[in-house]
Amino acid sequence: MLPFRRAIIFAVFFITAFILLRRAHSSDAPNPIRRPPPKAAAPEQHAPSTSNPAQAAMGYRDKPAPAQKAIQDMSEMSLYDKLAYQYPYDVESKFPAYIWQTWRNTPADERFEFRNQEGSWTYHHPGFVHEVITDQVAVHVLRLFYAPIPEILEAYNALPEPVLKADFFRYLILLARGGIYSDIDTYALKSALEWVPDTVPQKSIGLIIGIEADPDRPDWKDWYSRRIQFCQWTIQAKPGHPVLRDIVSRITTETLKRKKEGTFVTKEKSIVEFTGPAIWTDTIFDYFNDPRYFNMKGSTGEITYKNFTGMQTSKKVGDVVVLPITSFSPGVQQMGAKDYDDPMAFVKHDFEGSWKPESERHIGGAK
Repeated sequence: MLPFRRAIIFAVFFITAFILLRRAHSSDAPNPIRRPPPKAAAPEQHAPSTSNPAQAAMGYRDKPAPAQKAIQDMSEMSLYDKLAYQYPYDVESKFPAYIWQTWRNTPADERFEFRNQEGSWTYHHPGFVHEVITDQVAVHVLRLFYAPIPEILEAYNALPEPVLKADFFRYLILLARGGIYSDIDTYALKSALEWVPDTVPQKSIGLIIGIEADPDRPDWKDWYSRRIQFCQWTIQAKPGHPVLRDIVSRITTETLKRKKEGTFVTKEKSIVEFTGPAIWTDTIFDYFNDPRYFNMKGSTGEITYKNFTGMQTSKKVGDVVVLPITSFSPGVQQMGAKDYDDPMAFVKHDFEGSWKPESERHIGGAK
């Protein structure tokens, strides 16, 4: 039998050895010399990817992400330059797949009265985002897009008539987001993908418009504001287009001026001239003759109504495609417009708003 002291020493030795041995083999034991983790195998090199499989199959590649712009102080900019900074224009971008329409209520409301018209746009444009914006929603949409430019919001809120706001809203939404705007009382007869011939590259155009009126008669001034009048009940645009930038600047400036004067709509300052097809037509012609965007030295002369009167097919002027009167006004049986079954007939307009008093026209009400 072991002496007591030797037994105690042996037990302590045995326990210490057991603990040291266990630590030496423990997976949780700290390692005084840590090796770096092995490097991951280099990934295989692939061709640049695209977010659209259909485009990938056709050989398209995504553009590299553009460098972020430095934040600039807009306080000293003109309104035109503020809009250019906020919504830059890229002619080579795609036409956004948006359809914008406006009315007092939406298709979800049982009182909605334009189901066939609204449905025709959805039918011919599968995959497009189609929005019917109400008066109440429009205010919040504009606050979202134009908060950095408060004079835009001030002008919109100052407009005294719903029809004026309806006109202004279409320009504002297309400037900010692009796509198609069309009045709620229009029918899509063909997809917008068919509006422009295949021979015209989509990367070379940023605005598609149609002719509303081509009154080749001596008394045309008794009926229309301009000898050639461009339609603004249907417009397709890429965001930031200079024409939209210009008309928004004009309407904003004129609205704030009239607000200060306390005079908005009179016989001399009609809706058509203020926000409607007259100022729209003037803005487009000014763009066609603007040396900032066109080489006027190489031009044969100023572009006027004479370049468009009587046209039966589309014309391309810079980055703008102008469609003949049949395209957005088929079946009117005047001014050379052909019927609804013509190959160039794209949109049918019911002119539902022409008989309504202005007090009953809500945002999006046709004139």
